[in-house]
Order: sequence, then structure tokens, then C-alpha cells
Amino acid sequence: MTTGVDRSQLHQIIAGLTEGVILIEPDQRITWANAAALAMHGADDLAELGDTVAAYRGRFTLRYRNHHVIARTPIDRLLAGETFEEVIVNVRRTDRPDFDAMQRIRSLVLTDAAGAPDCLVLILADVTAQFEAEARFEKTFNANPAPALICRLSDLRHVKVNLGFLEMTGYRSEDVIGRSVYEVDVLNEARSRDLAIARLNAGETIPQMEACLRLPDGGTRFVIVAGQPIAMGDEPCMLFTFADLELRKKAETALRHSEERFAKAFRLTPVPTLLCRAEGLTVLGVNEAFIRVFGHAEDVVMGEGLDAVGLWADRTQHARFAADLAAGGSVLGFEACLLGRDGTEMDCLVSAESVTIGDEACLLAVLQDISDRKRSERELFDAIETVMADTSWFSRGLIEKLGSLRHPGGPGAAPARPELTRREAEVLRLICQGLGDAAIAKRLGLTPNTVRNHAAALYRKLGIHRRGEAIIWGRENGFGG
Repeated sequence: MTTGVDRSQLHQIIAGLTEGVILIEPDQRITWANAAALAMHGADDLAELGDTVAAYRGRFTLRYRNHHVIARTPIDRLLAGETFEEVIVNVRRTDRPDFDAMQRIRSLVLTDAAGAPDCLVLILADVTAQFEAEARFEKTFNANPAPALICRLSDLRHVKVNLGFLEMTGYRSEDVIGRSVYEVDVLNEARSRDLAIARLNAGETIPQMEACLRLPDGGTRFVIVAGQPIAMGDEPCMLFTFADLELRKKAETALRHSEERFAKAFRLTPVPTLLCRAEGLTVLGVNEAFIRVFGHAEDVVMGEGLDAVGLWADRTQHARFAADLAAGGSVLGFEACLLGRDGTEMDCLVSAESVTIGDEACLLAVLQDISDRKRSERELFDAIETVMADTSWFSRGLIEKLGSLRHPGGPGAAPARPELTRREAEVLRLICQGLGDAAIAKRLGLTPNTVRNHAAALYRKLGIHRRGEAIIWGRENGFGG
């Protein structure tokens, strides 16, 4: 073209465009650039941009996004008459190391009537902010410990994968990138797989759902997967994120096995056992031994409160047991009289322990029937009382041995010594010598009825009910002289 061509009207048309426009003559002179193009190069005027292509090359370095130097720059391609669309380049100034911009460049070749190049045009868009945002996303995506990968929606192929996903699955990056969602299937055995695939094909959000990923070693891994549509540049994609369920699945399996073992032991233990809710003491379960010993059918007591079942024969014992349980959280070997379904009284040792079943506070109670043992003890005590009616036949050592049968724990286990009146002490001393009520009355100058009243008061203080027990207690506490 000739140098005298007037392009003022063209300048007016493109001056206000937000895209940058640079006009280059076929002889490689840069003749004009609008304000947007100057700003994209950090230049105040055309001279700073460079009035020739050679000057432009000396002031600006163009590289690809991977920082490799471009052998044939967009200007070189334009000078060769090539028309191209959207080349992304990194532009830096040689005189200002702080200047760093990303530009999307396309070309336009204007021809004259003969079809020869008349004016060469570079059209630029500043995409620095977009690429900075993408760089931040890339850094965050790679550093995020939560497993994730990105699938391109146009062909459903994975384009990015982070370290979290690779560590969770054992895949290598090259095993994932470029593979389709059906080859590295992130929705394998998903609970709502059809819904997920429909949402994926439509580019819509995929809600959280459980899935089972196939691993490269042939194993599997349970995960929660969700999908969120995102754009990578101008490319619609789907971001898949994962939560590893393997530890939770193992914990659930261990819990299930533990509960199965507990249920089996609960059912098969030969000692009557029941499980109830800590709050309200509602019965949650009873074992076969409980049904056999107490006669209550399981379907009758299930869901009932312990008070409604009617196990306790003595309300005082019940209240004391409840107080001990509230104070310590557990009770071991509490002696109580319990009732069977038919009203039969049974001497039992009651032990209870707080347990947690399925995040619910419960109480596990074991009821050991000791009626036979107590009956044997009572028979033994009756025999002791019979032979001790006249203690003059026995030595002190033998009396103490008989007393140890009554209180196996020894003197230290006996209750604290109560305060006796002078007359009660005299009556006890004579009882320990084997005297009957009439002989005691004659010795003390009292009526037999008065002696019996003193003996009854003595029994109440000592917590005993029989004369033999009074003799044993007296011998143990120094009244047998």
C-alpha cells in the first residue's frame, strides 16, 4: 500500500473499542493502536509500543502459558498473511520486569480490490484477570487434601485430578487424565446412578450420593461423590469431589460385629439379664434365662418400665438400689428380694452397669438367683441357734468359729456397735451365759415380761431376730464373760 492512504475513518471506528486493535502495514510499520491496545502493553503512546515490528520484538517478549518462547509470534504469522483465532500468549516488557500480562490475540487481513494485503490487524483481549483466577484455582485445587477431579462436559473426559484423589485411589495422574468418566468411573455403583448420569449429561449439579470406586489394584473403595458444574476458561466442566467412607465403613462393620457378639452373649448367658433405657428404665430386651427364672414373656415386658414389671418385693430395697446406682453409675452384688410373675419371692444379687447401645444411654442389669444359697444359710443359722441355746457346752473358740459362719467377713465387716443401756447390756451378758428369760428375771429381780421387753429392744438395736444371733454378737463384742 502507499503511505498516503487516509485511514482516519477506520481509526475513529475502532478507537473506542474495549478490545485492543493494532494496525500494521505490509512493510512492517506499526501505524496505529487504540487506547485499549496501548494499555494492554503498559504503553502511553505508539512510540513506546514500537513504530516497527522489529522495535516491538525488542521491547516485548511473548511466551506460551508454559513459559516456552514462541518461535512464530502472532505478528510473524500475521505478516505471513495467516488468519488465526484466539492465540493465548504471555506478554512481558524487556524494560519493565514487573509487567506481566496475558492476551488473547486473533488476526484480520484487509485486502485491496486486487486481493493483495492492504492492512494487517491484530485484535487483542486482556485475559490477565481470568488467568490469575485460574492460577489461584489451580493452586487451590492441587493443594486441597479433599479428593477431586474435573471432567470436560463436551466429551466427558477427565482433564484435571488432584493429589488427594490419587492418594485415595492409588491411580497415577496419567491413568486418569484423558480417560472418560466410564473408564475411570466415579459414579460406579452410585445409589442414584441414573440420576447422576442424567445430571452430568445436562451439566447440572449432582447431589451427594454413595458410590464404590474401582481401584487400579482390583479393589474397591466406598466414597461419597458430588458434582458441581464449573467453567475452565470457556470450557464447561464438572468438578467431582469425594469424601472417603472407608474408615466409616470399617467402623460400622466393627460396630455391627460388636453388637452381634453382644446380642449373642446377652441371649445365651445362663444368668437372668435385662437391658433397659437409662432414662425412664424402659425395658429394651430380656434374655432366655430371665424368661425362664422370672416367668415374664418377652413380648409382655418389652417397652414396659421396670416398675410396671413389678420385680421388687421391697420398695425400701428398690429405693436404696436406685440411690446407689445414681451415686456411682453402677451397682455390684446388691442383695434384694425380687418377685417372679407368679408372686414367688427370690433372693437375688442385682448388678447393674451403664452401657451405650447405638448412641443411646442404657442400663444392663444381671439378676443372679441365690435363693438356694440363702435357704442353706438360714438352715445353718437355725442349727447354730439350736445348739447355742445353752452355750455352756462350748468353748469360746468354738463360739467364735460359729460366729464367723454368721459373719464371713470377720469382726471388721460387722456393723458398728450400737449404744446399749445398762439393763440391755446385763440382759445380753446373761443371754450369752445361756440363761433363759425366767432365770434372767430372777437374777436381775425383774419380771419375765420386762426381760422380754429389754431383749426386744436389744434385738432392734443389733438388727437381729433370733436369740442365737444375739449370743454370737455378744460373744464377738465382749459380752460372753
